[in-house]
Order: sequence, then C-alpha cells, then structure tokens
Amino acid sequence: MSRLTIFLARFIGLFTILLLVGLLMRGSAIVDIAVADGPVMLVYAILSLATGLAMVLGHNVWSGGALPVVVTLVGWSILAKGLLLLSLTPEALTRHFGQMHYGEHVYLYFAPALVIGIYLTWAGFSAPPRGL
Repeated sequence: MSRLTIFLARFIGLFTILLLVGLLMRGSAIVDIAVADGPVMLVYAILSLATGLAMVLGHNVWSGGALPVVVTLVGWSILAKGLLLLSLTPEALTRHFGQMHYGEHVYLYFAPALVIGIYLTWAGFSAPPRGL
C-alpha cells in the first residue's frame, strides 16, 4: 500500500467524520443557508474542483485492493461534484436542493459519507505503509 493512499485515506476519513459531526451539531440549517448563498457555493465549487482534480491527477489508482480504489473513487466524486456545482445556476441549485427535502432527510444524506469516512479512517490507520 502506498504512503499516499494511506495518507489520503486517513485525511479524507477523519475530515469526513469530523465535518459530519460538526454539521450534525449545528443542524441542517447551516447547509440550507450555504446553498442559498451563490458566492459561497461558487467558492465551494472551485475548491471541490481543485481538490478533486488534484486527487485524480495524484492518485488515480484502480488496482491494489479496496482502499486505493475507494480513495480514487472519492477523488473522482469530488471532481464531479465541483463540475456539477459550477455548471448549475444558483437558482437551479436552490431548486434541486429544495426538491431533495434535505432538512427532513439529513441523516439519510449523511449516512453514505459517514460510512465511507469510517471505512477510510479504519483502513488508513490499520494498513501498514510500504517502504517504512
């Protein structure tokens, strides 16, 4: 297992878990406010695009077990999210977000991210890096 894969698994896993805990403590209102703010979503789209592109260029590994593939899929997902957010107008984004009934189903939307975060954290800290 490469050091980069292990670092990214640990980083993304812990980041995801801590972010979700913070968002759950603040409630879904913070996400509602951010989605309604066009400039905030533009910055979020740009950061997602940059992060996803960096991950795809630096870690595009489709073999070697589940962990490298999951890290790669997360990178591609972040890149796709950045492109999607850049392509949607603020009005379209607000409309789609409203159709999701996000506030009513916040746990349902957070569950997949939490599962991936827990897996990446566990796998990242339990895998011995190669070359140490």
